[in-house]
Amino acid sequence: MTRKHLRNYLRFFILVFLVQSIFSCNSTKKIKYFQDIRDSGQVKNIPKVDYLPITIRTGDILNISIQTMNPTSSSMINSGNLTAVGPSSAPGGTGSSGILAALSGGNQNQQQITGFLVDEDGFIEMPLLGKFKAAGYTTDQLKAIVAGLAAKYFKDMTVVVRLTNFKVSVIGEVLKPGQYIMPAEKESIMDAITMAGDLTIFGKRENVLLIRENLDGTKTTYRLNLKNSDILSSPLYYLRQNDLIYVEPRKAKSDANDAAQARYAGIIGAILSVLIIFASRLK
Repeated sequence: MTRKHLRNYLRFFILVFLVQSIFSCNSTKKIKYFQDIRDSGQVKNIPKVDYLPITIRTGDILNISIQTMNPTSSSMINSGNLTAVGPSSAPGGTGSSGILAALSGGNQNQQQITGFLVDEDGFIEMPLLGKFKAAGYTTDQLKAIVAGLAAKYFKDMTVVVRLTNFKVSVIGEVLKPGQYIMPAEKESIMDAITMAGDLTIFGKRENVLLIRENLDGTKTTYRLNLKNSDILSSPLYYLRQNDLIYVEPRKAKSDANDAAQARYAGIIGAILSVLIIFASRLK
């Protein structure tokens, strides 16, 4: 084999490498988050998001417990946090004294949710404390209300109020689409996407749809660009009850696998070229 042939081979493989690199970079740009943050090591300060605490709504399920030095003294109130499995109601009917909805998250097993149901009028009913308004308050505000009512019966107590059915739905181009119970109130859209296993390579990161339920039951839609770090300081960054996140697929689901196609095409092209050159030499 002459030096001329070797130079031709070298030029060909360099060309294939350049083509692969171009397609690979193009595909990477389609799946990277926060692309405006450069890789050069420069620091970018992102403004703080003003977090607004979640407001309790009708249909929410609240886990409320009163903890005292003598647990038996408050056991009657805390026993109102009843548990049911599946769609059936807890013992004692479907009243606000204690009911559960069991929700599944993604491919995970069903998980039990206990608590007091906020009825259609926005009230809950607790043993000993009676019926009082819950909707419209934050969990911290409701904790103060419960503490005020319980002060007639208990001293040196601690009140805990948690929203136990804070659920969001993640559908579309994610690895594990489904409905998820968020472990805390201050959860972000990135937390939900993480729970859903991240977006697939086919998901449109620059055009994620968020459908948010308003307090009056209406819904508002928003478009989010996860390629831009501005999402980290957006008022939409933190989730609310019943948020729905929809990740749209790219057209024909083909754009995101450009790198793989280019790689395979380059390898096949290189093999065919070598075979053709050797065949011509044999002739």
